[in-house]
Amino acid sequence: MTTSTTSRKPSRKTTRPEAAQSSAPSRTNGGAAQTSMDQADVRLAAEDPDTLRGLYRDMLFVRRFEERTAQSYQQAKIGGYCHLNLGEEATVVGLGAAMRPTDYLFTNYREHGYALAKGIEPGRVMAELYGRSTGTSKGWGGSMHMYDTATRLLGGYAIVGGQVPLAVGAALAIDYRGDDDVVVCQMGEGTTNIGAFHESLNIAALWNLPVVFLVINNQTGMGTTVERSSAEPDLWKRAAAYRMRGERVDGTDVLAVREVAGELIETARRERKPALLEAVSHRLKGHSVVDPAKYRTEEAVATARSNDPVDRWREVLLAAGVLNDQTVGAVEAEVAAAVAAAVEFADSSPHPEPSSLFDFTYATPVAGDSRRLPADPLFTA
Repeated sequence: MTTSTTSRKPSRKTTRPEAAQSSAPSRTNGGAAQTSMDQADVRLAAEDPDTLRGLYRDMLFVRRFEERTAQSYQQAKIGGYCHLNLGEEATVVGLGAAMRPTDYLFTNYREHGYALAKGIEPGRVMAELYGRSTGTSKGWGGSMHMYDTATRLLGGYAIVGGQVPLAVGAALAIDYRGDDDVVVCQMGEGTTNIGAFHESLNIAALWNLPVVFLVINNQTGMGTTVERSSAEPDLWKRAAAYRMRGERVDGTDVLAVREVAGELIETARRERKPALLEAVSHRLKGHSVVDPAKYRTEEAVATARSNDPVDRWREVLLAAGVLNDQTVGAVEAEVAAAVAAAVEFADSSPHPEPSSLFDFTYATPVAGDSRRLPADPLFTA
């Protein structure tokens, strides 16, 4: 596994990477069950205990936030489609720890946790879920369309793969400006089978763009396993077709995700080399809140539960003495209070005014733009 060490920025006019560039093998033996978490005590010795506790707190917060989201959905306070990060908390938090605040993040529709990890206030995230005007998209986006320019979370995309070409475009803009920011483009494993995925990786590699493609492989695309939908189920290997670096990491191991994602992000920052990272985890619930996931076998459900990243990380920290029963209880209480505050903020926020429905259709005024609401007359007397 090698990368170029030249400090000179490559030109887009001489874009072909050297033939020796290829995908690298998995850091974690390609599996989500036995991982580097088994050697966690060795890695913990080099970490600040407050940092380790902070990672646990952030993972637990995503978990409790998403559980409360599911409850609110069942109470009909959240409408539309709603997809949760349950089971992917280590990937969400590990990625957030690896990124700079100024780096850009594009995501698919399973993005609540990423919005939190990017630093958006929890109340604003919950308010968007509730469809309130204080939300990240002023209540008009909902669950699948989180967006916040201040923290550089640029969506939230409901169309599978819709974010991938846009992320490459953002990386191109960074390249033109000569900035040292990086774009991370998160997607589900199903996106790797669509045309825009391959077109985007091809352009990113040809033009040496600072973008890291993060594939969340929770092993089930809606109701179909990866093995039944992808001729090459080892998704990290797809990087080889574009002579870019590919890695697989255990998505239930927060330190491993932080390490590998950070390495790829910094390489993209320094050397303008795109990369593909596959994070393998288990989706603990159905594809969306309303999916009972009856297509899963009891064995698959048991495997997913045994690889619960929040439970595993808590047990690792308890065994290492970083956490104890008292601190665990304190973190639980703190997180519960913060989630409750987010819900209260959302519940007390106003709904957007119907008259603002078209306010953000265009970034600038457009001649002839219709502001009629549904059923409004075409002509007035």
